[in-house]
Amino acid sequence: MKEQRKTAIVTGASGGIGQAIAAMLGGMEYEVYGIGRNFEHGAGEEPGGRFHPVVCDVLDTAKLCGIVKEIASDGSVRLLVNNAGVAYYGLHEELNPKKISEMVRTNLEVPMILTQQLLRDLKKNKGCIVNIESVTARQSNPHGCAYGATKAGLLSFSHSLFDEARKYGVSVVSISPDMTKTALYRNADFTVGEEAESYLLPEEVAEAVAFALRQREGLVVSDITLRPQLHRIVKRPRRPQ
Repeated sequence: MKEQRKTAIVTGASGGIGQAIAAMLGGMEYEVYGIGRNFEHGAGEEPGGRFHPVVCDVLDTAKLCGIVKEIASDGSVRLLVNNAGVAYYGLHEELNPKKISEMVRTNLEVPMILTQQLLRDLKKNKGCIVNIESVTARQSNPHGCAYGATKAGLLSFSHSLFDEARKYGVSVVSISPDMTKTALYRNADFTVGEEAESYLLPEEVAEAVAFALRQREGLVVSDITLRPQLHRIVKRPRRPQ
C-alpha cells in the first residue's frame, strides 16, 4: 500500500558513496530512486528489486525537478540524500568560471533545489534529509578554496534548515567524511594514501547514514564526522581537465 512504502531519493548513485548508500537503503527496505549520469557498470543492483536507476544530469534543473515530482507523486518520499558532488583542486587562479560554476551548482544549488521541491512531502511524512558534506566545510582549504566553500555553504544550509523544519518532524543530518576511496579526486594531482588506515570506504560512509536513520523518533544525530586514522595522500601527475 502507498502509505506503507518508504521511498528514498539518492543523488550521485551511480558509483562511490552514493552507490553504497543506495545499497544500504535497499537493505533497510527503502524503495530507492538513484539519480546518476549513467549506470553502465551495474551500479545499484545490490538492493535487488528495490533500486530504480534514474539517468539524469543533476545540472539539468528542469528535467531533475520533473523527475523528482513524478517520484514524489504518490506521497511516499521519506528520505532525500544529497550526495552528488564534484571537486576541482589547485590554486584558485588556475580554475575557470566553468569549473567554479559546476562545483557551486552541483554541491550547493542542487541540494537546495531538491530540498525545496520535496520539503512539503518530507514534512508530511516526518522525513529526513541527509547531506553528504566534507571535513573541508569546517577548515581552511588552500588548493581547494572553491570546493571547501561549497561544502561550508551546504553545512550552513543544513543547520539552518533543521532549525526551520524541526518542529514539523523533519530531521536534517550532515555527514562529513574525510578522504574516501572514490573517484572524487580524479581531477586532482593527489589521491588517497596506500595504507588502509589512510582512507575511508564508501560503505563506511553509508553505515554512518544508517546509524543516523536508526535512531528513535525524537532523537536527531545532526552531525557526523568520519576520519581515517592516518593522514596520508599520494601525489600523482595532474590529469588534463
